[in-house]
Amino acid sequence: MNVAKSGYRVFSANSTPACTELSKKITERLGVELGKSVVYQESNRETRVEIKESVRGQTIFIIQTIPRDVNTAIMELLIMAYALKTSCAKNIIGVIPYFPYSKQCKMRKRGSIVCKLLASMLAKAGLTHIITMDLHQKEIQGFFTFPVDNLRASPFLLQYIQEEVPDYRNAIIVAKSPSAAKRAQSYAERLRLGLAVMHGEAQCSESDMADGRHSPPCVRNTFGHSGLELPCKQQAPFPGIELPIMMAKEKPPITVVGDVGGRIAIIVDDIIDDVEDFVAAAEILKERGAYKIYIMATHGLLSADAPRLIEESAIDEVVVTNTVPHEVQKLQCPKIKTVDVSMILAEAIRRIHNGESMAYLFRNITVDD
Repeated sequence: MNVAKSGYRVFSANSTPACTELSKKITERLGVELGKSVVYQESNRETRVEIKESVRGQTIFIIQTIPRDVNTAIMELLIMAYALKTSCAKNIIGVIPYFPYSKQCKMRKRGSIVCKLLASMLAKAGLTHIITMDLHQKEIQGFFTFPVDNLRASPFLLQYIQEEVPDYRNAIIVAKSPSAAKRAQSYAERLRLGLAVMHGEAQCSESDMADGRHSPPCVRNTFGHSGLELPCKQQAPFPGIELPIMMAKEKPPITVVGDVGGRIAIIVDDIIDDVEDFVAAAEILKERGAYKIYIMATHGLLSADAPRLIEESAIDEVVVTNTVPHEVQKLQCPKIKTVDVSMILAEAIRRIHNGESMAYLFRNITVDD
């Protein structure tokens, strides 16, 4: 393809070679060259971006994978988008396979919805469209004032199970918490396999965290008629009315709903970061009779000591996509396998540029997927 006449450019907003690998795979599939730009950190850690070719009137796709240094990656993306905007690019489309801060999408006690803040920053920087994959919560799309295409990695992971897991017909899909049951059910129905759900005190759901909205504020020390200082205490919103108190949650001992004895257990989730929960789940499944344990996830963040913990655990294999660079972790732990999703990202770019429908990429995708 003649890049000069294609009407669009593809840039990488990353400054490290490990993070540009996905960008190179996408441009190879599209038959275009990666746009010429320089992204680097100054001695004082400020990010500088220089666009080395004309982008006037062009549709620009910025590919940004998120390494461990999340905040630097965000600044690289924002500064590049703004540089392209001020260089008179026609449209600026972000290709962000793993959307950062997606777990901070709900209000917490005296906290903030950081994901909404990031969406506003991207719009202000000049982005007009985003392509991402398996958002932690699909409702995050409502934070944006421009279109968001939330692609799915499940077809690639399902294909891996069918082709690479020996005797997968003897497998059972496992949700490591009730909140992951819908995703697990989707996999089980498509593979025509059984479903098991884990529940118990080893799990810590995000919904269990107190958000403070049901608690009345503490009333400051006041002075009574006698002039004596009264202690700070929680008061009902209306004098003389006692509101019912929400009972504290107490999780039962960990249990597995479903028979995993003599089966291959496949745990599915969207993100695998700190692996302690997965390791604990694998131990329970082994105790219940599962003879092989696989972990399937879209985004393999694998932070901290994740490679070592996986290597020493009962987990046989961890399968993730290349939405997040994890080559170092693979060298530390041979149990980690990678599925390439550059094909669907490249096809999304091609269809958006040509004005074609995206429905083909969402075939057989339901609301719960």
